[in-house]
Amino acid sequence: MVKASTQYKREHKADYGREKIELLYHDQWIAVINKPSGLLSVPYPGSKVRTAQSVLEEMLRKQGIANAKHKPFVVHRLDRDTSGVMMFALTEQAQEKIMNSWHSMVTERLYHAVAEISRNAELLPESGLIDDPLAQNAHNVGFVPKKGDKDHNGRDFKTVAARTNYKMILQGPTHILFELSLDTGKKNQIRAHLAAHGYPLAGDEEHRAHTDPFGRLCLHARTLEFTHPFTGENMKFEVPEPKDWADYVQKGDLHPKKPVWVQSFSDSKKSHTKADGKKKYKNSEALNDYENIGSRRLSRKDKAHLDFISSGKLHR
Repeated sequence: MVKASTQYKREHKADYGREKIELLYHDQWIAVINKPSGLLSVPYPGSKVRTAQSVLEEMLRKQGIANAKHKPFVVHRLDRDTSGVMMFALTEQAQEKIMNSWHSMVTERLYHAVAEISRNAELLPESGLIDDPLAQNAHNVGFVPKKGDKDHNGRDFKTVAARTNYKMILQGPTHILFELSLDTGKKNQIRAHLAAHGYPLAGDEEHRAHTDPFGRLCLHARTLEFTHPFTGENMKFEVPEPKDWADYVQKGDLHPKKPVWVQSFSDSKKSHTKADGKKKYKNSEALNDYENIGSRRLSRKDKAHLDFISSGKLHR
């Protein structure tokens, strides 16, 4: 079943499936790009879909500088819906050297993100460290297990250590613009850590966001600074996030349009009202059911509209 958000992007995103990358720099060892939101970084096993890696290789081949040994090799990744600065090695030797020295050669890696202030948001200091351990659900989506959460076998979720440094750089009435850096690079780390404290990223269907102002996940890899692995030169690449993110945060979103995935769930609840009228759902009640999923027995149709975190917990 295709997710409501995916179907919406197919119909409304002008470059859906044809996203372009911007080549910021390349030499004989490395390439640095600006990856757009919606494009996979690298293929997953068995996949032949279009990725930033394949698009970069095609660009280099057109320039006559790519071959079987000189082509993009992965050294790190960005989530599909995350945009921003990303590096590739261009030889296997460079890949090995970069991956073996990543934590020492990379001196700064900053993300910017727009996050909602949810009704249950914790009062966080303006800057600090989030170090909740992360688990993964059945859909391979990272999340922070709550106390007492169990998998389908009744066991505690397996977790890994994760550390996210954050700073609130702009606070508005309904959203916050965060600057973030990672001590660890776990899957969905920023999204899971902020959501666990009541600050889901705008546009994040998988972590129960209730706003989607830009039709995309509001997470951007803004800065990558590193020591070149072969020349020793200090290199810094910075691509600002869209200007309208800060404008949106400052103004606030006092009457947000519900994201397509929340609308879809609400429509489903309304369409399945009992014939005798004893169980009627208003929009607010349907949304409340969406927020408190897991506290009641769900039908198959309810489960089809769950976010990935909740449905993954049900099926582990």
